[in-house]
Amino acid sequence: MKIGVVFPQTEIGNDPAVVAEWTRTAESLGFDHVIAFDHVLGANTASRPDWRGPYTSATPFHEPFVLFAFMASITTKLELVTAVIILPQRQTALVAKQAASLDVLSGGRLRLGVGTGWNAVEYEGLGENFHNRGKRSEEQIELLRALWANDAITYKGKWHSVTDAGVNPLPAKRRIPVWLGGMDARVVERVGKTADGWFPQFRPGVDADEFLGRMRRAAESAGRDPKSIGVEVMAGGGRDGCAKATDHWRSTGDASHLAYNTMGQGLVGRQHIDEIGRLAALMKS
Repeated sequence: MKIGVVFPQTEIGNDPAVVAEWTRTAESLGFDHVIAFDHVLGANTASRPDWRGPYTSATPFHEPFVLFAFMASITTKLELVTAVIILPQRQTALVAKQAASLDVLSGGRLRLGVGTGWNAVEYEGLGENFHNRGKRSEEQIELLRALWANDAITYKGKWHSVTDAGVNPLPAKRRIPVWLGGMDARVVERVGKTADGWFPQFRPGVDADEFLGRMRRAAESAGRDPKSIGVEVMAGGGRDGCAKATDHWRSTGDASHLAYNTMGQGLVGRQHIDEIGRLAALMKS
């Protein structure tokens, strides 16, 4: 099981020196990968008294492709993982271009997690349809893979048209792993049908068993080996919470990847650097 860390988007601040120190520390400690979340626009709750979303306009988020370009320039081994890019609120061809460029410049270290999101405010601001986002995402993934695999393509879908055109540079392997995030029944089906991996949000136990069973049955129905589909879980709650999660997922063998999340513990700035230092020992325990 590969172990990584979640970049503390909302709590580390905007000092590039601190971001760089956190990144170099994560690599030097031996973590396999770093995960970054994605939000472009935050809602101003002053005009939305009934807002229930977890993030607002007061919540800082570094844009993942820009962040990972920065991280790639100061590291050599860390896998760079979006978990997840909100794909349907972005232009597909542009995502294909950004991802391919980042993969080339990082030496093939990008793993692209994508999801449909929950924030209609972002969709409005970015000029995309919030209500058909799930259906569009399937076509988007198909188009991404076609653009990465070919010098030029002609593609005509329900929502996308490309006429004899392509992105350049292309990923070195002519592909980038595409993982899906979410727990909706339709997402689980898509994971089994087409994804390279999955970011579920379940906790250890019966809940995980149920959803993993659904995904595996969907994969088998699509003629795929469920064991070929990666599964990444996340753990928080300080050293005790992360230790329990590490022991559990190692014992079940159900997760191919695990990421430690240091957010939500009252830490700020460089305190997150100290915290991943404490958690690194769990990789060897």
